[in-house]
Amino acid sequence: MYKGFLVFDMLKFLFTLLFIPLLLLSEPIGQKYPGYSYVFSEFDVDSDYIENGDFVRFVQKNEKKLRQFYKHALKRENGLSEMLRKVLLEEGVSDLFLYVSIAESGLSTDAVSSKSAAGLWQFMPKTAKHYNLDISYGLDERCDPQRATKAAIRHLNALHRKFGKWYLAVMAYNCGEGRMKKAIDTARTDDLEVLLDERAGYLPKETRTYMKRILLLAMIGENEAIDFSPVASMQKLVQVEVAGGTSFTELAQLLDMEPERLKAMNRAFKTGSVPSGKKTYHITIPESKMACFYLRYDLPETKVVPRPHLLSHIVVLGESPESIAKRYESSVAEIIAVNHLQDGMLEADSVLLIPVSQEIFERLLQ
Repeated sequence: MYKGFLVFDMLKFLFTLLFIPLLLLSEPIGQKYPGYSYVFSEFDVDSDYIENGDFVRFVQKNEKKLRQFYKHALKRENGLSEMLRKVLLEEGVSDLFLYVSIAESGLSTDAVSSKSAAGLWQFMPKTAKHYNLDISYGLDERCDPQRATKAAIRHLNALHRKFGKWYLAVMAYNCGEGRMKKAIDTARTDDLEVLLDERAGYLPKETRTYMKRILLLAMIGENEAIDFSPVASMQKLVQVEVAGGTSFTELAQLLDMEPERLKAMNRAFKTGSVPSGKKTYHITIPESKMACFYLRYDLPETKVVPRPHLLSHIVVLGESPESIAKRYESSVAEIIAVNHLQDGMLEADSVLLIPVSQEIFERLLQ
């Protein structure tokens, strides 16, 4: 009888050792991350998904690793996150899409994947060209935080118009429109819980993990109440206009900065200077250096005098101011000035006025 009680006590002790940690791990995720409902609503995810078994297991398995990844991204971002949130809000989308960029690149402006995707939003060369991002010798606008973010927003908006829900747009951003449509057709629903079901496998494992990763990163970030305010960020970043051919080393001297620090903020420029192919470019500097910039840097005055005749042109997907200017023997500067374009970004099916010479005007009339 004594041995029986001893065995029973030992089993009871072992059961307690195993069961208490499980109890600690079983804290409802909704209580651990009270901001989850806001995160889910911004991505059009039903709040009930917080209790989905696959998602609960994903959180328990990955939250420690992703919390470390998130904190590492914050150390690297050096003011970028605030700039990105501002651009996202100005373009009319939720600033929580910042977490898509974090998942893609860890807020590294010059991150490059094994598949040649690059920048904060990991654009492939073909997609970058589609959204008028310049990739040429000395310049890769996929690494420009403002232009790449605006291009990513246009891409996400296009996917949202096609699929109708933000979580579908985000997953299509990862796996492509065709794969997303096939998954919805096969599952006969666009319900997130069904599409991410680990056993059914309607979507690639990479995409299923990608969506859960973004939701958890956003929950972690919002739960820590890091809103990328001036207190949270080391600095604010702004963009200013400089002339083509500007040397970053010389500009850094004007701004009392280390050249490498200024170059690190402008990874899109690969040769240590701004290309001379255009008259002006936008570069990134710390907001604290703005006064110094405007006091010491003089942008050469360039007065654009448009040609005497105007033609209308309907923008086709993939066209850029450069390609249109070449077609009509016009100039990029004139097209931008006449149409009041910002950053040279074009929308498909929009109408542009093209300044042309008398000769071109008469030739096209014929």
